[in-house]
Amino acid sequence: MTMEPAPRRFERTIVIHARPARVMRAFIDHADLAVWWQVARSVALTKPLGTYVVDWGVAETHDEVLGPLGGVFQGTVMEYRDARELFVADAHWLPPQGLPLGPMALEVVCTAEGRGGITNLTVRQSADESSEVEEARWTRYFEVISAGWTHALDALQRHLEAETYRK
Repeated sequence: MTMEPAPRRFERTIVIHARPARVMRAFIDHADLAVWWQVARSVALTKPLGTYVVDWGVAETHDEVLGPLGGVFQGTVMEYRDARELFVADAHWLPPQGLPLGPMALEVVCTAEGRGGITNLTVRQSADESSEVEEARWTRYFEVISAGWTHALDALQRHLEAETYRK
């Protein structure tokens, strides 16, 4: 009996009390990424076929399936609409040790609610089918990043709302 592969997708929508342009900037500005996503280095060229790279270095956390966490997430910017959308395709996670996982897609969508001071932010990360040999790694990867994204998006919300309320 063949088992269906686990879904290779993370999706979450949150409401942030900040303008859509500010929320989107937090995904491309290194100073913001360092605060809410804890990246050590980043490059985000938001033109078509630009590069999107975030590097966490080597985390202290070690997973029994994936090995040391951290590493680099890199992909190609296919679409960027200021204050509205970032779409990164052909993305791969390059772990500190072991083989990369990919390709994947990352989509960030900001929708203004009301007069624009509130944003509905949706983040989706997904991967197409892969070989059965990789199934355990894919399954564990999406378990780990689902928890990681949830924590990071909560941190993003706190970061941007603290800034909004200071003004």
